[in-house]
Amino acid sequence: MIFIVVKFNVKPDWSDRWIDLTRSFTETTRKEPGNLFFDWSRSVDNPNEFVLVEAFQEDAAGDHVNSEHFAQAMKDMPQALVETPQIISEKIDAEGWGRMGELTVE
Repeated sequence: MIFIVVKFNVKPDWSDRWIDLTRSFTETTRKEPGNLFFDWSRSVDNPNEFVLVEAFQEDAAGDHVNSEHFAQAMKDMPQALVETPQIISEKIDAEGWGRMGELTVE
């Protein structure tokens, strides 16, 4: 799978509106064939930092980046950002989430 983590440094006046700004992009991406997950989190240390954790089956990542909703999101997001987002994008040998070996809840 293609595993991607992106950090978005959002302008303070956009922090409370970021989820609304990205809602359509998020919902549409989650419906894409080959999308495994597309999850937002907000930093506990910096309320203006949002982290996107996403994954796609290998053959679906290209379709995602070339989609109309991706292009629209790339036009919509810059107005709310302080800087270019930071990204890690890697092909990994996994099918999705697994159980943590070091911590078991019974």
